[in-house]
Amino acid sequence: MAARVFHTEGITKVYRTGEVEVHALRGVNVELFMGEFTVLLGASGSGKSTLLNILGGLDSATAGEAWFRDKELTAMSDRELTRYRRDHVGFVFQFYNLVPSLTARENVALVTEVARDPMSPEEALERVGLSARIDHFPAELSGGEQQRVAIARAIAKRPEVLLCDEPTGALDSKTGVQVLEALDRINRDLGTTTVIITHNAGIRAMAHRVIHFADGNIAEVSVNDTRVDAAHIEW
Repeated sequence: MAARVFHTEGITKVYRTGEVEVHALRGVNVELFMGEFTVLLGASGSGKSTLLNILGGLDSATAGEAWFRDKELTAMSDRELTRYRRDHVGFVFQFYNLVPSLTARENVALVTEVARDPMSPEEALERVGLSARIDHFPAELSGGEQQRVAIARAIAKRPEVLLCDEPTGALDSKTGVQVLEALDRINRDLGTTTVIITHNAGIRAMAHRVIHFADGNIAEVSVNDTRVDAAHIEW
């Protein structure tokens, strides 16, 4: 079995607004493994994004423990979490967050200039199939192309893990498949541990492991013996 990259023990998250409490996570225990392509599947509000944000060092737990290898994320200071995010994690979100006044190459270079051992912007963009669009501005790119620039930016620092929150949520099926193909290629070619949040059940066919969320906890974990290519998923 592959080495364990993440694990949590009894993670809870409660958001409070005045006297109102929202229990986003209810004692979640989960394991994620090196090199795997994992899908977190569930309805909106089931806790998927909250868990991903805790694993990525973007949010804190109310109780419980979250670990990255032998490092306890839930015990880290803000400065330590910043270093953790910089050195180990790449993020891809539903919205691309590109700088409109910078070209695709320059958007990726924002990361490579501060990373410890980056690949070049040119290599990162080539890996997502955008070599021909490298000097185009975001407004000159389609939604799928902009999302692939965001993926190139995330992988350019050679992260150990790539955390993706609804990366195809704003895309139609054709451009969504192109984005999924890029993520799948990165996982296969670079061995990057990849976690994708989605409510699209068809994407589960691409995964090594599928974790089903419901009402702030894990309802089921399933393992795929065979994976299908993005072009063959039922969108």
